[in-house]
Amino acid sequence: MLTVALEAWDRKEEARRTLKKEGVVYRDRFGAPRKHPAVAVEENARLAFLRCMRELDLDGEPEPTPRQRRSLVQTQYRPLPNPQVRG
Repeated sequence: MLTVALEAWDRKEEARRTLKKEGVVYRDRFGAPRKHPAVAVEENARLAFLRCMRELDLDGEPEPTPRQRRSLVQTQYRPLPNPQVRG
């Protein structure tokens, strides 16, 4: 998985160098501006890298179990009690 992450990083950096050299926009055969194909390559490679890093879980913190996630969500979104209006 680490190899895949690093390959994605390399692909992202190569696309970034290409975009720096050639620009983000090019003109097609009709003269219309188009997004350079390397933009999509960079975006996809970045996402692949981030997904791999998440899967590798290098920060060392364990993922919460489904029960812990439900508990966190219930705690975060518990409605506050209505204050009584005193007159």
